[in-house]
Amino acid sequence: MIPAKSLVVYKNKAAVVNETGEKLSITVRGGETISVRDKDLMLLHEGPASLAALDTELGADLQEAWDLLEDETLSLKELAELIFGVWTPVAAWNAYRILRDGLYFTGTIEAVRRQAQDSVAYEKEKRARKKAEAAERKAFLVRLAEGSVDRERDSKFFQEIEAFALGKSEKSRLLKGAGKPETPVHAHKLLLSTGFWDIRTNPHPARFGIAQDSAAAQVNPPAKQHDRLDLRHLKAFAIDNAWSDDPDDAVSIEGNTIWVHVADPAVSVIPGSPADTEAAGRGATLYAPEGTARMLNPALLPLFALGLAEESPALSFKMTLNTDGSLAATEIFPSIVAVKRLSYAQADESTDPDIQALFDFAERNQKRRLSDGAVILHFPEIHITVSATALTLETLPSYRSTALVRECMLLAGEGSALWAMQRQLPFPFVSQEAYEQPSLSLPGLAGSYQLRRCMRSRLVSPKPAKHHGLGLSQYAQVTSPLRRYTDLLAHQQIRALLGGKEPLDTETLQIRLGMAEAGTSALIRAERASRLHWTCVYLSDKKDSLWQGVVLEQKSNGCVVYIPALGLETFLITRSKYEPNEQIPLVLQSVKIPELECNFTES
Repeated sequence: MIPAKSLVVYKNKAAVVNETGEKLSITVRGGETISVRDKDLMLLHEGPASLAALDTELGADLQEAWDLLEDETLSLKELAELIFGVWTPVAAWNAYRILRDGLYFTGTIEAVRRQAQDSVAYEKEKRARKKAEAAERKAFLVRLAEGSVDRERDSKFFQEIEAFALGKSEKSRLLKGAGKPETPVHAHKLLLSTGFWDIRTNPHPARFGIAQDSAAAQVNPPAKQHDRLDLRHLKAFAIDNAWSDDPDDAVSIEGNTIWVHVADPAVSVIPGSPADTEAAGRGATLYAPEGTARMLNPALLPLFALGLAEESPALSFKMTLNTDGSLAATEIFPSIVAVKRLSYAQADESTDPDIQALFDFAERNQKRRLSDGAVILHFPEIHITVSATALTLETLPSYRSTALVRECMLLAGEGSALWAMQRQLPFPFVSQEAYEQPSLSLPGLAGSYQLRRCMRSRLVSPKPAKHHGLGLSQYAQVTSPLRRYTDLLAHQQIRALLGGKEPLDTETLQIRLGMAEAGTSALIRAERASRLHWTCVYLSDKKDSLWQGVVLEQKSNGCVVYIPALGLETFLITRSKYEPNEQIPLVLQSVKIPELECNFTES
């Protein structure tokens, strides 16, 4: 029975019992009076106790008490008498606090034992270290507030903030201690303002969880295969940007047959292998302006990329066309090809009759898709080049051969999807729901913006469906197995079927697609943020510079504007009213790199 006026513990807080009965009325240290059951309390002293008196500090030599106790077991009352020489409510509370502290003593109020000597030494050292660290952090925050931080001396504190800015930790006590909002953007701002980062530091790939180094898993070189179809007699052209160093597709034409030859890493990257698992986790290759982090080990490029050697192993897609240009049949072969590499500019200038025939095919195929509701968006493409000494933004010319390559790749995707459907092969089909046609279609950049906003998200699934945005009844991506995991997965399924092996079942395929799509989604966001970061860096020293903008859409408080020379879409706050596609001169007012903001006003 707990008597009135006694000292008790309630939820680790000191309390005094006011009244007893079926429930006890207690006043908890801090002033709150509540009713509780006696089983919710721990009796320390029968009193009479006063909460105000508990603030009295009693001098004690805990080391001496620890030495005297040796291997005995005491009650809390005996511990208080050993340490303080008295048994009072104040002594009971102080003894309880010492027991809970756990440095010298451990146990319960009924059975107190002393801690082992090595435990006491370890805990003392740990507490001293923690106290010193707290003092160091406090001193750093003072220097930070005074603007007197030192990069070398304070590097460990900045590394903690940097980890938060890069998304490697979820919290930053230092940022909070400095009175800053606990966000990666504010960590970025602090690292810039103190000089720990310079403006070129790009945190976005790391912040999205994207590896910035290439895959390391090893892959065996492809074995000599005598069953590869010899297609070296065909003219095969790998057409890409001049700076591309991982060509993974090439095209050929024979009358009413289009060949798309694709790099064949699936012959060596086996499902479930370390290389396959690593690629699935990445989802795709990261192409950031400052560098590339490849989905597969870069050592694979000389083995599989098309046109880097005189002859290349490939997986060739043979699409036979009907007289109206529609797809009649698809065949797929492991092959050996001799590929010639061309830039888009070289392809545009070529007089080769095969390339001219491919241009004719591309025009017909594009018309076919457009007649079935396809959407083609036209935005200028900006190439950002970053080196240790330079940063350039270049508007790429509009090459005719980009459409040639696009239409051949889409035909391969259409044909492979149909091929898989006919064989009931679990496959990574890509579809897109129908979009809502705008009531009034606009021309130019404003029209492309209008259509883009109408488009639905694509879906990658083992279930085939129409891709309305491409105007194709079925579609899959198969032409970039060195760059995209879903393409590699499609190749693995095709190779399994061609080789008489068991392909992945639908459930397993869905799991792998989920992994790849999660990685790809993060990677796309990282690439977009990285491009915007470097655009901000490029503009950081160009305040008051003039730019030409194109109005995409009028809003109530301004308009959405596109700056073709930068490939930048921004919002202009203005009271002026503009028509879609109207060109307006803009002035750069400010750049906020951590926020990825470039602010313009009317000239």
